[in-house]
This record gives sequence, C-alpha cells and structure tokens, in this order.
Amino acid sequence: MKHLFYLIFILFNLNMTYSQDLQTDKLETNSGEIEINFVKHASLFFEFDGKIIHIDPVLRMGNYENYPKADLILITHHHGDHMDLNAIDLIKKENTKIILTKKCHELSENLSEVIIMQNGDVLNINQLEIEAIPAYNMIHKRESGEPYHPKGEGNGYIIKFGNKKVLVAGDTENIPEIKELKNIDIAFLPMNLPYTMTPEMVADAAKAFRPKVLYPYHYSNTDTSILIELLKNEKDIEVRIKKM
Repeated sequence: MKHLFYLIFILFNLNMTYSQDLQTDKLETNSGEIEINFVKHASLFFEFDGKIIHIDPVLRMGNYENYPKADLILITHHHGDHMDLNAIDLIKKENTKIILTKKCHELSENLSEVIIMQNGDVLNINQLEIEAIPAYNMIHKRESGEPYHPKGEGNGYIIKFGNKKVLVAGDTENIPEIKELKNIDIAFLPMNLPYTMTPEMVADAAKAFRPKVLYPYHYSNTDTSILIELLKNEKDIEVRIKKM
C-alpha cells in the first residue's frame, strides 16, 4: 500500500511540473480534441488522438525534460531559436518522426527518422495531413541586403487535425502565399522586428485569409495591444494573446 501511495504522489508531482509553466487551449474537431500547449517564443506542442506533436522545441524556451515525448517533431528552419538538437534528443522516442527543411538536415545529419519537406510538399502521417508552405522576408533584411529568412529556406506548416486546419507560419512576413490561404481555423503568425512581421503586417495577413482564431507568437517585446486595436472591427477573427 505504501508503494501505491508513493507512486500516486510521484505521478501527481510529475503532472504538476509538466503543467506549471504551460498555457493550454483546446479546440474540438470531428476527430476529437486538439490541446495546444504554449511553451515560449516559437515553441509549442499539440496533443491530438493520443499523439504528441512538437513544434520548434528549444531548451531555453521550456522544461523539455518534463514535457511528453514526441511522436512527431516539426522544425520550421535552422536558426537557433527554432532548431535545438539537444531539445530534440530529450523528447524523441525510438520511432519519433522529425520533419524539417533541407538546410536543417544539412546541419543535423546524425538525426534519424528524418523527413525533409520543401515548400509545397504535402505529407500524410499519423492521421494528420501536413503541408509545407513558404516562410520568408520581402522587406526586412540584414545590413548586407540578405533577407533574414531567404525564400525557399524555411517552412511554415499547415496541419490538418480532423476537419480543422492549423497554420504555424514560422519566421515570415505577410507574403502572398500566406494571404492566399483559405479555410484556416487557427493561425500562429510571428510578430517581432526586425526578423518577422510588424503588427500591421500581421493584421494585413489576417484580414486577407481570415483565420477563425489568431495567435500572434514569436513576438518578444512587441506591443500586442496594437494588433488587437488593428483587428477590433474584424468580428469573425478572434485574437488570443498568450505569453510567448
């Protein structure tokens, strides 16, 4: 009996540790509930149909030693605040699949169970449909004139959970490929300078493709109230702010 009580105590405390630093939202689909766990910056993970899907896990963003192991990991691009091999090593299992870009793969050749996706690729895996879309800068550039995120290097991902589409846009601006999207239920759009979008760019993109729920993410010290003000009259777009 003492052993049983000890096991319950340990499991309770592990669950408390797992949840203390996370914010969570839930969305119903025709195939069950999506649980969205917000870590920090661009790091997220989804729970759906018994599977765990991590997005851009990075050790300094969260307590990855306490988060559930991944069935699937998606990496948007190779920058250090999005791809962290140590974080991947902590959360991967023997059969974890890792979806990433060609450049990410060049920098992580020791990773196994890797699937390279390029802009435009569509993949069906773990009862999910995943589409890789472009993520790049048109306006914001380095002093050399090179975009912070050149076209073709990074991915955004559209993940279809049952009948719901979730866009995780990666590091991008309000590029035409995003503004042309249709039927997005939840959108994560990055909002920090000089690397991604201004609040005005996020609002412009959202007004074009009209997600039902919009989460600005990767926003650092950007004033999120500006975005709320810009979209206050768009009654069919719900802006949700999480600490990211």
